[in-house]
Amino acid sequence: MLVRLGGAAPLHLQIYQAFREAILEGRLAPGARLPSSRAEARSLGVSRNVILQAYAQLVAEGYLTGSVGSGTYVANEIPEVSLRAPARHGHPRKEGPSRIHLSAYGKRAADATILPNRERVRYNFAYGVSRPDDTTLRQWQRALRKAGERLSLDYGPPEGESSLREAIAAHLFKNRGVRCSASEVVVTSGSQQALSLISRMFFEPGDAVIVEEPSYQGARYLFESDGLRVLAHPVDEDGFDIGTPGPEARACYVTPSHQFPTGVTMPLARRLKILAWAEARDAVVIEDDYDSEYRYEGRPLEAIQRLDRHGRVIYVGTFSKVLFPAIRIGFVVLPPSLVATFIKTKWLADRHSPRFEQRALAELIASGAFEQHQRRARARNASRRAALMEALTNELGGAVELSGANAGIHLVAWLTSVPLSGLDPIVEKALAEGVGLYPVSPYYAATPPRGGLLFGYGNLDEDDIREGIRRFARTLRS
Repeated sequence: MLVRLGGAAPLHLQIYQAFREAILEGRLAPGARLPSSRAEARSLGVSRNVILQAYAQLVAEGYLTGSVGSGTYVANEIPEVSLRAPARHGHPRKEGPSRIHLSAYGKRAADATILPNRERVRYNFAYGVSRPDDTTLRQWQRALRKAGERLSLDYGPPEGESSLREAIAAHLFKNRGVRCSASEVVVTSGSQQALSLISRMFFEPGDAVIVEEPSYQGARYLFESDGLRVLAHPVDEDGFDIGTPGPEARACYVTPSHQFPTGVTMPLARRLKILAWAEARDAVVIEDDYDSEYRYEGRPLEAIQRLDRHGRVIYVGTFSKVLFPAIRIGFVVLPPSLVATFIKTKWLADRHSPRFEQRALAELIASGAFEQHQRRARARNASRRAALMEALTNELGGAVELSGANAGIHLVAWLTSVPLSGLDPIVEKALAEGVGLYPVSPYYAATPPRGGLLFGYGNLDEDDIREGIRRFARTLRS
């Protein structure tokens, strides 16, 4: 630990006080191992006896434990209950809100509402969480080992590993009809970073961007935090309709394959209308194809990118939904004229995404294991979807209307007999029963027309889904 030495106090006392303060503040956690006396003496440029004196005092007062040959550790129970730091340089620590000035961006970001993480809830219907089977996990572990055998430890290319970009281009053409070369693909740290880089590269504060209403709140909050004017455009039973001639804006952000959160699919005519609008307005279309791998009814439509003839579409995707959220690998497919600038924007943001996971994912795709996982996951999620729809219908009957169930890994249940004001108490009561529920209201810029809940089913098996819905039904009736 770095200790600032100076002043009239003996060196061993200064070191003792620095370690004691770090322990009381929690910066050295209970059970943490301390450096050896020799290592700490070399680090601070003092005699080893000085360190031994400081350690001995801390052991005597109960802050440290240890013995010769076993190392020195922070005690699991420290002798003082208060973790408040002592006064520094004779000045008492001030309590209360920080006076540090935030930028305009920081103030806007502070107003964003981050949805709760209820991962410890037993019956958690969180959207966007997938749970791979044991076969996929074993294949992923093998891919990680293979990637580690030939991984360069140097900085990587900001656009991503060439092997992964080639695999993504082939995967998109086969599964989504997206026409692109590997040179038009840039790997990002999830789709959220992709959207952030797009916003940073294309827009100035005050520019107008059209989003769906309701819409993915991560995109809306991001655009608002960047100082953009977000124009919420309503979604109907056929999804988003840009209108003719359409609003004045620099871009529109759409989820056409499986509108988030309502789940409706945008028909071909509306996709073509968006492209015509973008060409007429000299605008771009941000197409977020976040969970297009899962479709259970009807024929999938081509991505808007496939229909683009004028280089107006920026296609965004992610592997977080089809594999697991922790992977944090997404991608952007760009018109050729924008690639070089986007790569520089990516370099400025984080140099490059982690190389190890990129190589492993490329191996998983190239080996065919990823495609096998998709087939298994599609069948597994279809069974979970059927169990969820059946449980909601059996337990609640006419009290719910379901929408958006033909694709993806979530659906929306609109509550026909619960007013908006009564939804939050139901969510809290269900949480007490071990059920994690998520209202659709955060995805609306305005007040939603009625109360609804978003049910994700990618992380629960059929039995847990049925039990979770039974418990939810009890809270709704009580």
